[in-house]
Amino acid sequence: MVILLTGATKGIGAATAELLRAHGHNVAAVSRHAADTPGQLNIPADVSREADVKAAIAQTVSHYGRLDAVIANAGVGSFAELENFSSEEFDRIFATNVRGTFLLAKYAVPIFKAQKSGLFLGIASDVSKRTFAHGTAYGASKYAQDALLGSLRKEVRPHGVKVSVIYPGMVDTHFNGDRPGDPAKVHTHLSAADVARAVLYVLDQPPGVVVDELMLHPITQQW
Repeated sequence: MVILLTGATKGIGAATAELLRAHGHNVAAVSRHAADTPGQLNIPADVSREADVKAAIAQTVSHYGRLDAVIANAGVGSFAELENFSSEEFDRIFATNVRGTFLLAKYAVPIFKAQKSGLFLGIASDVSKRTFAHGTAYGASKYAQDALLGSLRKEVRPHGVKVSVIYPGMVDTHFNGDRPGDPAKVHTHLSAADVARAVLYVLDQPPGVVVDELMLHPITQQW
């Protein structure tokens, strides 16, 4: 399969790109600071910019000759009481998490419809289904992303196109400035590789099967 993956430089994205390549998939790795990784097409792009997204999809199709799946993994977040958020920070979170997903779908879906196949996979969060203090901006963006993908699923299924969403709980990554590898998180957080394996599971389903939603938690996390 030819798979375009955003947020591919670190964390879940990097682990997913590595696993997909190991299973023989062609990966177009998109990130704001694309790494020079052998064995994959590396595309620098900001998913909040329409011209960047349009060019990344066109470059993927030009390089590989087709597009079978898009994994909308790029995401940002910060956490504070609502009154302490600047409007600029609120807009930054929505620009990546919601506008980025919208733009990827806008330019990938016509390709999928034309070939009567394709998978659009969003990496959301379990906060797409719950709320918590200090999560107003991030949680709202994830609810919006989830609603966007849920509606898209209904639009494209008659065309043979799949839309899936994975909802990870807490993951030990660089997200929000964290530094992964803390031994204390081994039993309280998922690893990036855990989420990558879930992505591979969704991709490996036969043509007639779609995983609409997949929730992942570390066994110690209370849902």
